[in-house]
Amino acid sequence: MLDDLKALLGISADDTNQDGVLQLILRAVKSRLKILLGGIDPPDELNYIILDVAAIRYNRLGSEGLSAHTVEGESQSFSSNDFAGYADDIQAYLDAQKEARKGKVRFL
Repeated sequence: MLDDLKALLGISADDTNQDGVLQLILRAVKSRLKILLGGIDPPDELNYIILDVAAIRYNRLGSEGLSAHTVEGESQSFSSNDFAGYADDIQAYLDAQKEARKGKVRFL
């Protein structure tokens, strides 16, 4: 997943200078997603959420506490919940898991 994140951020696969920070961000994002999934390890089909949120967090390094920033007419605002844009996807996954767990009774 590190190589995918590097590609997304435009960092060369050969450049290892940021690997420690990127790995830390990936672990933190995966841990947070695990909590949102009720303790279930995120499956591969949700890796896009991990990558997207990791890129968001990497691009915000140094600005973690800011909610908004304005300089000479340019304004930036940051979401308080990086996973908010994926809430529907997360809920759809959880709903699918509930449906898969429902048992069926067959009489022979």
